[in-house]
Amino acid sequence: MEYEIIVVGGGHAGCEATLASANKGHKTLLITGSKSTIAMMPCNPSIGGSAKGIVVREIDALGGVMGKVADKTLIQMKMLNQSKGPAVRSLRAQGDKVTYPKEMLRLLEENKNIDILEEIVEDLIVEKNQIKGVKLSTGEIIKSKIVILTTGTYMKANILVGETRTVSGPNQTRPSLHLSENLEKLGFKLLRLKTGTPPRIERNSIDFSKTKREDGDNKLYTFSYDNDPYYTIEEQEPCYLTYTTQETHKIIKDNLKKSSMYGGFHKNLGTGPRYCPSIEDKVVRFADKERHQLFLEPESRYYDDIYLQGFSTSMPYDIQEKMVHSLPGLENAKILKYAYAIEYDAIDSRDLNPSLETKIIDGLFTAGQINGTSGYEEAAGQGLIAGINAALKLEKKEPLILKRDESYIGVLIDDLVTKGVKDPYRLLTSRAEYRLLLRHDNADLRLRKYGYKIGLIDEERYNKLLEKEKNIDEIIEKLKNIKIKSNKQMSGYDYLKRTEVSINDIKDKLDKKYSELELEQAEIICKYEGYIRKTKKEAEKMRKLENKKIPKDIDYDKVPNLASEARIKLKEIKPENFGQAIRISGVNPSDISILSIYMKRYFNE
Repeated sequence: MEYEIIVVGGGHAGCEATLASANKGHKTLLITGSKSTIAMMPCNPSIGGSAKGIVVREIDALGGVMGKVADKTLIQMKMLNQSKGPAVRSLRAQGDKVTYPKEMLRLLEENKNIDILEEIVEDLIVEKNQIKGVKLSTGEIIKSKIVILTTGTYMKANILVGETRTVSGPNQTRPSLHLSENLEKLGFKLLRLKTGTPPRIERNSIDFSKTKREDGDNKLYTFSYDNDPYYTIEEQEPCYLTYTTQETHKIIKDNLKKSSMYGGFHKNLGTGPRYCPSIEDKVVRFADKERHQLFLEPESRYYDDIYLQGFSTSMPYDIQEKMVHSLPGLENAKILKYAYAIEYDAIDSRDLNPSLETKIIDGLFTAGQINGTSGYEEAAGQGLIAGINAALKLEKKEPLILKRDESYIGVLIDDLVTKGVKDPYRLLTSRAEYRLLLRHDNADLRLRKYGYKIGLIDEERYNKLLEKEKNIDEIIEKLKNIKIKSNKQMSGYDYLKRTEVSINDIKDKLDKKYSELELEQAEIICKYEGYIRKTKKEAEKMRKLENKKIPKDIDYDKVPNLASEARIKLKEIKPENFGQAIRISGVNPSDISILSIYMKRYFNE
């Protein structure tokens, strides 16, 4: 049978890509090693977090499903950074590792445009640089017009514990052994990356009296703009906080030579994540710190495993026992699953276009950890964009390219295709120069119109967005006309700019009831008006550079006076516009000026 689109890999990227393609009406095949690993959470049992929670809302705004599934299956919810400004606030849900994958699988199986095949893809069928299908480990060939690779950490995956190295995917699953070498034959540059996971502890063996309880918020939240909360405040599961001790640090330092990463057992090890290091890395790199905080997080309501957040390690099992037992509250803890590191192959993300279609093979898209990222949310965001753009390519329409001032997903993809990665990429609020515009509260206002335009947001949801926009404008206009008597008379709009004043203090003067979200949006627009205006001006300057296209046939060797590094990088990445070019590491403003003069002279630009 021939499919329009084949998605390889059933992780968070693969699920979003498959559903986006299918929901746009295209017959899609999802190939995964096992249905039991679809939407699996091999590491942290959470969805969201700093910057990442905003990505989940952006996925929902565009018509993706991660937020909806998380809302249905969470066991705790928090708004991070509540005491700080709106630019850095973000939702984080403690997810249920049993029900989250089940709910995602249900969505996939109920979709009439989706077939699921349990197999391993080992090669691609390519003719004249055009994708034609995939070859399975059985030798069977399945044809398709487009292929999306979302292989996660499975390509040539090895599990590392101490001096042992085992060929395996996460949680003893079957890896893909030959796909990456076949990609290399096609011209892709590969890199070796590494990530890790901490031990899982039996709940009943922990003395929680020696830890600090961390409850969910007393306010109900959802990731999705379309959901009402599925949970009550009282039924949320608590997490707990503990810390490493001097004894923990001594055990680690005394046994560094036994660690996979420090023992010298393994040659050419993959590069680990800079922003989510192993506990060995923390102790070595931050030797001045007396302790490191660790969170004890329940993985599910249906079993007793507690995830020891912040304690990833590749130490041998006997050393892991000593390390865990040195922690307050875990002196008698029983380890149910030992920690391990996993290394795997990824491609150089600079071989991608901003649409996530590869520059090397027409019709081949990639998304998720194969592109060098870490995290479920980063993967899901890429998967959604890859699925959308694969479908748009079939429909002979322009791809959806989100700008850096429009979304964190746009920041993520732009960073990947212009800068590449050296270690697993993690989204941070500091990566977004326009973060005041990219808030968790306005993702629908930023992106839902795109979702409607591409066909993933229906008329009813779109009309709700238009009604919300109208009401926000109405609130702001009323605030400007309301008179407030303070030490002097002023408009409600100016009065609301005071830090100690909330819109709830004056909402009764609006003579109409508005939703909490509409009031919140109006308040943020009012209080941060000057900062928002300034940020928009900066974004507009960059937009002008984005709109200045670079011809695809330009020969950078003919551009005189370009710096050598800039020439190499421009030839390698082939930026589509000046905005993208100026963000390439090694390309300086002087190179951009030279390039601009050359284009005016030879291309009449």
